[in-house]
Amino acid sequence: MLKTKQISVKIGLFIGACVSFAVVAFFLTWNSGILFSFVAASLIVCIFFIARNAADIFFSERIERKGLYDGETGLLSRFIERLRFSYTLDDFIQAVRDVCEDRGGISVLYVDKDENRILYNSPSHIASAGETIEKLALNFGADWEEGCYFFDGELGLVSDPAASRGFFIAADRRHAYFFCRYTRLFDPIIFPKLVDEFKRFQLCEKTIAKMSEISSLSKEWALLADTQKTFLPQTMPKIKRLDIASFYRPLVNVSGDYYTVLPVTNEKTLVMLGDVSGKGLSAALIMGLVMNTVKTIKNKENLSLLVSSVDKAIKSMSLEDKYTVLFVAIIDTRQMTLEYVNASMADPVLISRSPDGGRLRALKSNASLVGIIDMEEIKPNVQKLYTGDMLFIASDGVSEAMNETGVELGNTEQYERLLKKSFVKSARAFITDVSDLVFAFSGEGRIRDDITMLAIKVGEAV
Repeated sequence: MLKTKQISVKIGLFIGACVSFAVVAFFLTWNSGILFSFVAASLIVCIFFIARNAADIFFSERIERKGLYDGETGLLSRFIERLRFSYTLDDFIQAVRDVCEDRGGISVLYVDKDENRILYNSPSHIASAGETIEKLALNFGADWEEGCYFFDGELGLVSDPAASRGFFIAADRRHAYFFCRYTRLFDPIIFPKLVDEFKRFQLCEKTIAKMSEISSLSKEWALLADTQKTFLPQTMPKIKRLDIASFYRPLVNVSGDYYTVLPVTNEKTLVMLGDVSGKGLSAALIMGLVMNTVKTIKNKENLSLLVSSVDKAIKSMSLEDKYTVLFVAIIDTRQMTLEYVNASMADPVLISRSPDGGRLRALKSNASLVGIIDMEEIKPNVQKLYTGDMLFIASDGVSEAMNETGVELGNTEQYERLLKKSFVKSARAFITDVSDLVFAFSGEGRIRDDITMLAIKVGEAV
């Protein structure tokens, strides 16, 4: 359906481009010399190639959006949107009730195959009948591979969606059955999207459930801290042309600071560092939520989408006065650019060579606090990179480290001099110099906040 329309558009655009090219080329090269004709034809080919590709992308996106949100398929698209911001079983159940049951007349049965336990069933007869549950358990065991499958009116497996009366998603030994008489009307392209979003939901649900369980059942905060640390990189990835180092020291066992470095392509790398407001369990929960949202989002190059997704995820938790500041960027070592969103982080800086030593380029905030107020349109900024540049991101525990007289480190010339002097070193040596200064300036016993740092040096082979 949707694929057929997109292929038809591609063919139509190709034929149209060919005809247009032939007509334009004929009139431009009529009675012209060979050299002029060759140059003109080459330019025309380039222009038509770019125009055709742009039109192809535009119409394909229009067709896909129309196909996904029109008719019956639109129902599953809206359910996917609700699922995207579901983090607990209660969120999932509410999404099922609001979209599948109320709007679509679809009954749902959600089963944990490992525990042989029903997590949710719609109040309809087919989803709650004992014979239905027994037959599904017999036909579809716990070891089904992850994916989407179709069943008929007898609850047996069918390969043709046109002959089905429902479908189920298998993921992580849990099955979600959707009883729907008009399954045949859904565009097939929607099912892989639903599977991906269902898997993302399960990962988030387990993360939140695990941390909540530990905090409520155990007084050992160290156990919660150990769980929290699993969200952070255990080692820095090896990335060509980037030398990366980090420093992480929570003030107490659990922290609201977080960071990550994720290769996106061979040339593009995502880096992020942030700080959740407050301390304790709620800050740790938000930290885990942010890290999972970033980890599971597919298009990591779209920084606007990434930050807005984090914003919606935090707001969905309904935790009072909880928000995060963060800095997230894409480092492109091929184009030598740094595309970034700074959501109210105070201290990110890009340090470059200059005739008199290091030059500090502040990466100023271009977005508001995340997760608590309505965000305006997010527009990433872009900075040019040069070989030897050092990107330094730190939580406010660094710049706000205070000496015995009440002076903050970030307000001293000593701090600025060290950044300009040490950026020529490796990322690890740079981080060591900064951390040594923090503890020497404030004194080991006077650290008042979590301290987290990331240093990324461009041009150093790892």
